Amino acid sequence: MNIAERIFERLKELKMSQTEFSEKTGIKMSTMSEWKKKRTNPSSEKIMPICLALDVSPEWLLSGAERKGRNSSISSTYIIDKDSEMGLLIDAYSGLDHDMRQRLLGYAEALREYNS
Repeated sequence: MNIAERIFERLKELKMSQTEFSEKTGIKMSTMSEWKKKRTNPSSEKIMPICLALDVSPEWLLSGAERKGRNSSISSTYIIDKDSEMGLLIDAYSGLDHDMRQRLLGYAEALREYNS
């Protein structure tokens, strides 16, 4: 199965129309039609918007690896929106020096244990 076939399969699973998909990704309906007719695949710059719209990982989209939300079972990579709470946390974390990062990780671990 190629990338385009996985996209259309996932659209069916989600009961998402091609129009809705087009609106979410900015991909023209005519482009999607070309994928179907010529059995071509999306360009590389469209992969992440497609993954976000379909709630799949790039690994799944590109290879068909088992999907678990946005995380693939074969990857230890997360896909996180930069404007989300987690994205903001990662941005703040990346601006810290090594010692402060270690300190923050210690706090986070203590909070997780306290919350358990």
